[in-house]
Amino acid sequence: MPNVEPNYDARYSPRLTNEDLAPTRDQNWSWYNIFSFWMSDVHSMGGYVVAASFFALGLASWQVLLCLLLGICIVQLCANLVAKPSQMAGVPYAVICRQSFGVFGANIPAVIRGLIAFAWYGIQTYLAANALMLVLLKFWPELAPMTTGHFLGLSHLGWVCFGIMWVLQALVFWHGMSAIKRFIDVAGPAVYVVMMALAGWILYQTGFEGISFTLASKQLTAGEQTWQMITATALVVSYFSGPLLNFGDFSRYGKSMQEIRRGNRWGLPFNFLLFSIVTVVIVSGTQSLFGKMITDPIETVSHVGNSLAMAIGLLTMITATIGINIVANFVSPAFDFSNCSPQKISFRAGGMIAAVGSVLLTPWNLFQSPELIHYTLDVLGAFIGPLFGILLADFYLIKRGKVFVDDLFSVSPQGRYWYNNGFNPKAIAALAPSVAVGLIISFIPALHEVANFSWFIGAFLGAGCYRWLARHEREEVSRAFNTQRVAAKE
Repeated sequence: MPNVEPNYDARYSPRLTNEDLAPTRDQNWSWYNIFSFWMSDVHSMGGYVVAASFFALGLASWQVLLCLLLGICIVQLCANLVAKPSQMAGVPYAVICRQSFGVFGANIPAVIRGLIAFAWYGIQTYLAANALMLVLLKFWPELAPMTTGHFLGLSHLGWVCFGIMWVLQALVFWHGMSAIKRFIDVAGPAVYVVMMALAGWILYQTGFEGISFTLASKQLTAGEQTWQMITATALVVSYFSGPLLNFGDFSRYGKSMQEIRRGNRWGLPFNFLLFSIVTVVIVSGTQSLFGKMITDPIETVSHVGNSLAMAIGLLTMITATIGINIVANFVSPAFDFSNCSPQKISFRAGGMIAAVGSVLLTPWNLFQSPELIHYTLDVLGAFIGPLFGILLADFYLIKRGKVFVDDLFSVSPQGRYWYNNGFNPKAIAALAPSVAVGLIISFIPALHEVANFSWFIGAFLGAGCYRWLARHEREEVSRAFNTQRVAAKE
């Protein structure tokens, strides 16, 4: 077997490098590829369920729409910020974290993000499996007895459908990033066809007078409405916090920051606004059509009389959900776990670890009601917020927007990111209390209202603590930066 030359600098330490983690030489993603990434992320049953669950807060349709738009604009701003270091260096999130946590300390945020992917991967697979089960029952009603028995909270038919979806996603992922890129270019736009058709069917059944943008599930005072709108906006950011944190896994392939910003602009506010309008029209229309607001897209589609139309609709939603699951919860942990042991855990092996772990979590127990959805988002936000804050504080405030790529792969004590035996105690010291505060808030019933802001609290605490602890390093970087400027002038 001939030796294959590695596609990266031979000076890089094998303890920190493999083909997937090394700086990419193929930065060929255009704005449309980034746009498609966000389309796959937005156009999923998980996104629909979260958006529709805001009606349970007691908000009117126009208020839900406003909250969704405000939240996604915050996500767009954060996506632009987190994309830059990975695009500059051509490396995934797990590697760029070495800049702040140290070359070995980066395994801490990588493992945390990987474990979070367990939950999200399972949740999205469960939602897609539900849709598949409806299709099977529609065409083969004799399968109904398989829905009565339960094991670990899921019916026998549910396990079969979950297994089918699990395998289908693994097959797409196994073919690598080029196949994933082609898949998401199709998956996101496809679900628009179904959503538009469903909205058109609702309008045909109810007429425009059946769509109310002032409809609310309960009466609230002006003060209560304002608070719930702020809460809903925060939950939008929490929902996208996972793919947002790991956006560097995809921005590393971007041709330029200009292309990435353009893709973010079209893929987030413009795309999400249209998706939100369609969602609000459908949910609002179900009140007029069925006498109750239906926030589950699967249940809404199941009310369509035509069996073939229903099957096509559900299968398309399944495709879109596979898209988000691959980009958000397969690719990211694949890099994250590979980062822990580059020579033993490949990109594929890392993704499969997340896929297997997702089953062990029994994710269907995490997404059973609007209240449970929001609680799940709160806990995940408590972990993701501090990681996001520390990453940005280090890159923009401490390192002044500079990355030394070779040092990201160096185990030399003279390396810039070696810190203390490969770990940065300041980043770890900022992370621990920031996560602890978020978890305390999430688990204390009296602080339930504040828990909806766990991502924001964690991000500001993480950034603030790290900025203070690393203040002397910032001064050293500033002096070195000023010396370079003076030398350049001379």
